[in-house]
Amino acid sequence: MKKNKKNINPIWGTNFSKQTNPLLEKINSSIDFDKRLALHDIKASQVHCAMLKKKKIISLLEHKKIFRGLTKIKNLILKNRFKFNQKYEDIHMNIEMELHKLIGDTAGKLHTARSRNDQVATDLKLWISESIKDICASLETLQKNIVKKANLHVYTIMPGLTHLQSAQIVSFAHHLMAYYEMLKRDKKRFLNNLAGLNECPLGSAALAGTSFPIDRMFTAKNLGFKKPTSNSMDSVSDRDYALEFLSNIAICGSHLSRLSEDIVIWASDQFNYVSLSDDFSTGSSIMPQKKNPDSAELVRGKMGRFAGNFFSLLTTIKGLPLTYSKDLQEDKEPIFDSFDNLLLVLKVINGIINGLKINKNEMFNACKKGNLMATDLADWLVINYNMPFRKAYKITAKIVGLANKKTCQINELKIEDLNLIEKNLGENLKKFLKIENSINYKKSIGSTSPKEVKKSIQIAKKELY
Repeated sequence: MKKNKKNINPIWGTNFSKQTNPLLEKINSSIDFDKRLALHDIKASQVHCAMLKKKKIISLLEHKKIFRGLTKIKNLILKNRFKFNQKYEDIHMNIEMELHKLIGDTAGKLHTARSRNDQVATDLKLWISESIKDICASLETLQKNIVKKANLHVYTIMPGLTHLQSAQIVSFAHHLMAYYEMLKRDKKRFLNNLAGLNECPLGSAALAGTSFPIDRMFTAKNLGFKKPTSNSMDSVSDRDYALEFLSNIAICGSHLSRLSEDIVIWASDQFNYVSLSDDFSTGSSIMPQKKNPDSAELVRGKMGRFAGNFFSLLTTIKGLPLTYSKDLQEDKEPIFDSFDNLLLVLKVINGIINGLKINKNEMFNACKKGNLMATDLADWLVINYNMPFRKAYKITAKIVGLANKKTCQINELKIEDLNLIEKNLGENLKKFLKIENSINYKKSIGSTSPKEVKKSIQIAKKELY
């Protein structure tokens, strides 16, 4: 190849004879999205610079010049005065080229003993670590709002569903606290993710490590990591932490989607258990009577993005040989998109929960349909008459059958009707079959009894405050 006299590309073009094709420049450049890593890149560069000085790889004067230059660039970024240039491909080279403008050739010494491969892995880990903390704070806010709402409705009863069919009577607070438990597991998964990415890739260089006598433990500790990564080839190609982050967002999103689905159902005219506040509802352009739960529907709809982003990166990574390949540039957009949308939907769900009006009477009246005390009745027969559950089940089924024939509920049957099924039990059965007492009969840990629900709320308060 004829030696190129022009500087074809300011980063890597000294051995190339043609200018970069505009199409390649467009697909190759990541600055439009990875500029979000700017402050993390500067932080990593400042620590790397301090390590180079400590190990006498650069002089004290060089360290001061580089550090001051990076600080100026950081201030420009914070003031939104930094000009990102697609010509320099990514955030790393944008900062390095700006540093060169500020301090001259000394800027080139910053890249000693590192590569963009270990830089980007380090920056991304730092960004995800910070983002996990933001997510956990938002999750806690939602948990607090759920607990606050649940505390007001321990004795508010509603039908609990299986197969979307009315099954047994439960406390509305108990239903809400189920979502508290889901969010608690979500938070735990994110914190496990945070612990799992606590190893620093910087110093792995391109893939094989470096010949310079660097101090990777110094770099790791000063960037807030527990220790350096153990294998340089794995360090630059690993995106497990990113996949775990996207997976955790998708799982959390599925919980928010389920909560949204409940809210959509409850707000429908057919249920009318809840009403959304006007500021989280929309109307119709043609039907003036409509009040739509679009906020909850949109949260539910985001689940498709969360799942898609996770699967997108998983597909990208599954066929990559070691070590770094440019395919890995595809990691950032799904990560940023999922993070942004998760924070958004958490804020929306918080707004929905805060403004949610509970229609207690509708919930109570719904408990009068579907013979929801049938299981309670069977249990009561076992407990009080020492009969096998299967026998109690058959007796209860007969009582339900009789109620169906009379087109009424089992608690509406007369004492003489109940005596026809089981002689001399009619009066006791009638006293038992009061729907408002149903939740009080539960005894097991984690059940819907007011005692257990109050206990779960108290535990939650201790966990949150």
